[in-house]
Amino acid sequence: MTVVVGLCLGMLTVAALLALLRVAKGPTMLDRVVALDVVVAVVVIALCVEAAANRHATTLPVIVVLALVGFVGAVSVARYAAKEAPQERGER
Repeated sequence: MTVVVGLCLGMLTVAALLALLRVAKGPTMLDRVVALDVVVAVVVIALCVEAAANRHATTLPVIVVLALVGFVGAVSVARYAAKEAPQERGER
């Protein structure tokens, strides 16, 4: 079980680092927002792996709140981006 948890956390770390790289180098605001949404999803999954590995549910409220905040943030940015003119978003 510890090998599986270690592999999961290792892959999640790589995913988070790649997403943070995209946040730093993203050419547009939407690229950065999507990358931050991926980071939030990776953190939620890491908390789920930790809860499953230690067999406790004390982090469940944190997981739910963090997932809801990530969802609301992504929807808010999507609605804001939909209202912008196409040339402001970097599209042709």
